[in-house]
Amino acid sequence: MQLESLKMFCDVVETGSFSRAAQLNHVTQSAVSQQIRALETRYEQRLLSRSARAVTPTPAGERLFRGCKEILSRFVEVEQEIREQATEVSGAANVSTIYSVGLHELQNIQRLLLKTHPKVNLRLNYRRSDQVYDDVILGAADLGLVAWPQPRAGVDVIPFREDKLAVVMPPNHPLAAKAKVAMAAVASQPFIAFDREAPTRKGIDRVFRDKGLEFAPAMEMDNVETIKRAVELGLGLSVLPLPTVKQEVALGTLVTRAFTEGTWTRPIGILQRKGKYLSRASQAVLDAFRATANDE
Repeated sequence: MQLESLKMFCDVVETGSFSRAAQLNHVTQSAVSQQIRALETRYEQRLLSRSARAVTPTPAGERLFRGCKEILSRFVEVEQEIREQATEVSGAANVSTIYSVGLHELQNIQRLLLKTHPKVNLRLNYRRSDQVYDDVILGAADLGLVAWPQPRAGVDVIPFREDKLAVVMPPNHPLAAKAKVAMAAVASQPFIAFDREAPTRKGIDRVFRDKGLEFAPAMEMDNVETIKRAVELGLGLSVLPLPTVKQEVALGTLVTRAFTEGTWTRPIGILQRKGKYLSRASQAVLDAFRATANDE
């Protein structure tokens, strides 16, 4: 029994037509019929029900179809692995990421890829956290990046890095004169927060609750850029991951202060669908993530 026979059988089931399966495999309809008869002889039972309108699998045929699809899919992956080993790493890798990570934390990865694998095209898709999980599970993204990753069926979480959290304010804010800022002082100020459903917002809320504190946001926004603009305008202060405000700190439009109570971090995780084969391009991107995980 050859893989070509299994593919023809699957094509007949999927198209419901011997003639269409023949076209897909560039053979005659008679050749397809012969392959199906050989399979039915091998298993000593009918695999397909033929009618004037369509061809449908019998229960035995349905079971064979499911098994054949798994075999053929794995064979395609093996062929791809073998072909890729003989060529330079190239191709596209699709990564879905939340905005605050993709925009502010992947520059080092892109530089490393340009140096080590110039033919790899890293495609970033900026998405909400829940959409990143969906993209990875459904195969729309090879990898995903989220903050405060949570276990999810069908997804492996690979630790990436821990971002330090800091109080962020304009340089003329009264608290900017202090070397460190107490959490209670932060909670008493007008606060610019992420939307309530954002994992970063939930994580920051937990940090304050653990100290018996809560803040009432003056404003809630859906991405880090609008939060920074509001803070620059003096509408309130915020708590943000340090990598997201490097540019503003360098320009002098914002300043950051550590907490007097200690250091808190925001964990970032890499998402990969369980059992998914990564192309060499996607594997190169994952390797670059790991190589730059500790970069500041």
